[in-house]
Amino acid sequence: MTQIDTRAALPADIPDLLAMVERLAVHHGDTPGVSEASLHRDLFGADPWLVVLLARHDGRPMGYAALFGTAYLHFGARGMELHHLFTEAEARGLGVGQALIGASVALARDRGCTFMTVGTHPENLAAQAFYPKLGFERRDGAGPRFLLRL
Repeated sequence: MTQIDTRAALPADIPDLLAMVERLAVHHGDTPGVSEASLHRDLFGADPWLVVLLARHDGRPMGYAALFGTAYLHFGARGMELHHLFTEAEARGLGVGQALIGASVALARDRGCTFMTVGTHPENLAAQAFYPKLGFERRDGAGPRFLLRL
């Protein structure tokens, strides 16, 4: 396995991160609306919304994990939602995803979390096979969801 270094994103990483987030959006058929300004706001602003971990090899960004806090209030339990897990196409199979999951789990534990959640696109069979290999339990049937646009 290739040596993969993971660390929290820094403001200087925003251009590389922006490019990866845009590639992930396009991969899913979405039109990216993210910008350097929105990344800076959400990662480093006065009220950071997300935590991003970067995976690098030989100084090159190879992927990222984006996480945010969540909770089961009625159980008094904190958790982390793995919002994005992205690996550059040429780096797939090198352990980047595993390294990012490991770093994400460590971050969640450091923050006192007792669970981590992640969702996949229904057709992403590779991801659906990947997460259980790392200890995730499949949880289907989230039921109807609702949205209020503000």
